[in-house]
Amino acid sequence: MTAGSEIDNGEMTDPDAPTVSVAQGAAVIARHLKTLPNTPGVYRMIAGDGAILYVGKAKDLKKRVVAYTAPERQSTRIRRMIALTTDMEFVTTATEAEALLLESNLIKRYAPRYNILLRDDKSFPYILVTGDHDYPQVVKYRGAKSRPGDYFGPFASVWAVNDALNVLQRAFLLRSCSDHVFSGRSRPCLLYQIKRCSAPCVGRISKDEYADLVGQARAFLTGGSRAVQADLSKRMQAASDALEFELAAQYRDRIQAMTRIQAHQDINIRTVGDADVVAAHRQGGQTCVQVFFFRTGANFGNRAYFPSHGPDDDMGEVLEAFLGQFYARALPPKALILSHALPNRALVEDALSVRADRRVRIIVPTRGDKRKMVDHARNNAKEALSRRQSESATQRKLLEGLADALGLESAPDRIEVYDNSHVGGTKAVGGMIVAGPDGFEKGAYRKFNIKGAANVPDADGKVGTGFAPGDDYAMMREVLTRRFSRALKDDPERAEGQWPDLILVDGGKGQLGIALEVFEDLGIEDVALAAIAKGPDRNAGREHIFMPDGREILLKPQDPVLYFLQRLRDEAHRFAIGAHRGRRTKAIQTSRLDEVPGIGAQRKRALLHHFGHAKAVEEARPEDIAAVDGISKSMARKIYDWFHPDD
Repeated sequence: MTAGSEIDNGEMTDPDAPTVSVAQGAAVIARHLKTLPNTPGVYRMIAGDGAILYVGKAKDLKKRVVAYTAPERQSTRIRRMIALTTDMEFVTTATEAEALLLESNLIKRYAPRYNILLRDDKSFPYILVTGDHDYPQVVKYRGAKSRPGDYFGPFASVWAVNDALNVLQRAFLLRSCSDHVFSGRSRPCLLYQIKRCSAPCVGRISKDEYADLVGQARAFLTGGSRAVQADLSKRMQAASDALEFELAAQYRDRIQAMTRIQAHQDINIRTVGDADVVAAHRQGGQTCVQVFFFRTGANFGNRAYFPSHGPDDDMGEVLEAFLGQFYARALPPKALILSHALPNRALVEDALSVRADRRVRIIVPTRGDKRKMVDHARNNAKEALSRRQSESATQRKLLEGLADALGLESAPDRIEVYDNSHVGGTKAVGGMIVAGPDGFEKGAYRKFNIKGAANVPDADGKVGTGFAPGDDYAMMREVLTRRFSRALKDDPERAEGQWPDLILVDGGKGQLGIALEVFEDLGIEDVALAAIAKGPDRNAGREHIFMPDGREILLKPQDPVLYFLQRLRDEAHRFAIGAHRGRRTKAIQTSRLDEVPGIGAQRKRALLHHFGHAKAVEEARPEDIAAVDGISKSMARKIYDWFHPDD
C-alpha cells in the first residue's frame, strides 16, 4: 500500500486490494458495539481473507472500538484499515495490564500489518553455570532454561558472552568442556596448560576448592566483583608473605583478568544495577531503537532494532509498542531507562511487573549519569540508523541495476537463490537464501534435506527409490517443487510477503530448464527466473546469466551488479555447504547403537569405549558383549539378536 491512498466519496482506493468502502467497514465495526462490555480487553480487526489487520488493547472495549465508527476523525492509514475490516474478535481481561500483555503476545504471533511491529525473533544468549554436576561447567546458553543451574544475562550478542566467558576462564579457572569429555579425560587439556582451567577432570583441584571458585564466579556475575577482587588481593598478599610466589602470581593474573572487564566502562554505572537503557531516534520516517543491557553494574552489550510503523506514529507510542513486544520474549530487569516518555507509563509498568513477577520501574532521566547513558544509547541509535539508510540506498541501487540488467519491470523486493551441496550424492542438502532491500534476510533462509535419491538413506533411515545419487538436476527439481508446492498451499493469495519476485538458481541452462518445468507443472507464471553460472574453467568474474527467453547475459567485469550477483551466489553456496556439513556431522555422531532398545547414553559410551566402533559391536559375539562393564548377559543377547535377527 502507498501513503498516497485517499478517500473519495466514501471509497478507499488501494493499489494492493480491490476497491473497498470505509463506510462498510465502519458498519461492520458498529454491529459489534451492541454486545461489547465496558471492561478491559483485546480486539482484533480481520480482513476478508481471514488475515489479522490489527490487534489493540483497551481499558474499556466499548469506548475504544466506538472510535472506529467515525473514520473521518482517523488518519489515512487507519481509514484504510477500517475499509478492509470485515469482522472483529474480542477477548475480555481482568485488568488493563493483562490486556496489554495479551496484546503484545498476539502482535508477536500474528504480525498484523497495521500494528507497530518488532521484526526480530532472535533469542538472547546467557551464561549458564550448570547445577547438575559435582564440578559445574560454565558455558554460553541459548533457548529454554530447562537445564538445572544459574543463568546470567541476557547478553546482547554472542561476542559479549564470549568476552565474559574469557574473563571467567582467566579469573576463576572453571571448566567449559562437556560432561562427556570431562568423564573421559586422563590428563589435563590445553586450557589447563594456558591457565584457563583448574583441571578438575583429573583431580588437580579438590571438590571443595572448585566449589569455592564457582562461588566466586557467581558473586562476580551478580555484582560482587569488587568484593571478590578484594578477597583475591588478600589471598595474593598472604601467599606472597608466605613466600609462595607462584601461587601469588596466579592470584595476580586472576585479579588482572577481572580488572580488564571493569576498565571498559566510560560512564559510572555502578549505581544502575539491573537495567535496560532503551533509546530511540527517528530520521526519514524510520526509527532505530537501541537497547543497552546492564546487569549487576556491568555492560552486557547492546543491540539495534528497526520497528515497522506508520509515518504519523508518535515516538512515545512506537517505544511503548516496542517495549510490549520486546519483553514478551525477554524477562524485563528491575528498571527501564528510556529516552522518551510513554503515553501509558503506569500501565506499562504494571504489565511488565506482572511479566517479571516483581516491581519494574520506568525512568525517563533529565540529568546525571542515567541521562548520559540515555544520550550515549541515542547517539548509537542515530549512527545505526544512518548506516542502515545508507546501506539501504546502496542496496536499492543494486536491485534497480539488477532489474535493468535482467529486463525486469521493477526492482525485486525479495530474491531467492538456490544451491545444492553433497558428496557423491550422499547427505545431499538444498539451500535457499533470501535477499532484499535490507540485504540478506537470514531469518528467511531454508534448507531442504534431499529425500528422493535412490539407494541413499534419508535422516529417518528410509532408502530412496527415485533419482540417482548426485543427480543435481533432480535435486533442484525436488527442492523447488517442495518449496513452491508448500507456498501454493499456505499462501495462495500471496498476501504474506513470502513469495519471491526473482529466483536465481546456481547453474546453467540445465538448472534453469528444471526450474521452468517445475513452475509449469505447478501453474506458476509470474515469478522471474534466471540461472547464474561461472565462466569457462569456473572463472569467477566471467559469470553468465541465462534467462528463460533464451538470452545469455554477460556483465562487464567491473559492473557493481556483477559483484552483487557474485555475493548472492557465494552466500547461497556457503549456506548450502554449511547445511550439508551439519547433516554429515550429525550422521557421524549417531550410530546403529542408537536404535537398539535399552541402550542409553551410558551403555553406548561403555560399548564404544570397549570395542572402539559400532561396527565392532555389531560383529561381536554375545559373550564378548557381556564382558563390557554394565552389560548383563541378557542385555548382551538382546544386542546380538538386534543385529542378527535371523540367527
